[in-house]
Amino acid sequence: MSQPYQLFAGLLLAILIAGGAYAVGALSRSGMIAAAILGTVIFGLGGFAWAVLLIAFFISSSLLSRMFTREKQPVGEKFSKGHRRDALQVLANGGLAGLCVVLHLAFPSAVWPWLAFAGTLAAANADTWATELGALSSSAPRLITRLHQRVPAGTSGGVSAAGTLAAALGATLIGVLSAVLAPTASALMIAPIAIAGLLGAIFDSLLGATVQAMYRCVEDEIETEQHPLHSCGAPTVLVRGWPWLNNDRVNLACATLGALMAIGIGAVAGWA
Repeated sequence: MSQPYQLFAGLLLAILIAGGAYAVGALSRSGMIAAAILGTVIFGLGGFAWAVLLIAFFISSSLLSRMFTREKQPVGEKFSKGHRRDALQVLANGGLAGLCVVLHLAFPSAVWPWLAFAGTLAAANADTWATELGALSSSAPRLITRLHQRVPAGTSGGVSAAGTLAAALGATLIGVLSAVLAPTASALMIAPIAIAGLLGAIFDSLLGATVQAMYRCVEDEIETEQHPLHSCGAPTVLVRGWPWLNNDRVNLACATLGALMAIGIGAVAGWA
């Protein structure tokens, strides 16, 4: 397909998917616009293989965020935002993927932009799956920096066996698709991409346990990522972490590490 027609087809596909996600409540209005622009870049400039990876991440993460909502409702009070992703959430999780497509155009014969693309989406998918499915764990999570310490479900930096398994599965899904659709397809690519994604999700938990900004609601004393107001309407005050390091920036750091790890592993394997 010639580039202008592919770009137009990418625009239509991106609008269709973003509009559908908005209609079912997976995206806010700003999130819909950001997703449509990002999708146009990835679908229109990257093509089929790049589009499949993004769609797999977006659909799987959106479905999981809307499943078991009643069971996850108490945990949701801790998160900075609801399940309707806004523009910042879309860009934090997928903005780097769009940059990878642009880099692919600049270096069309190189494999490393594809590795970075797969790695960043594997990390974002792993983190989302861990958050959404880990919240259903029957046992209380442990703080990743002090594994002997139990913490309430939904606590930033809390990890569980169920959440870690979910993260590994989410990263592996992207790893399998990236191996099948890669410019030089090879099953050997599955494990490196999955590992890169899992490491990105672990890094997200480490930041959440140490330096991510966390607040406490002055009304009900719940620790939360929400600021300046809690979901109950009461103000929140900083109790730990760096005020500028919110959840969106932590997600961006997670996605970035996934990309860098994928490139690094690819270089060692002789792919990049």
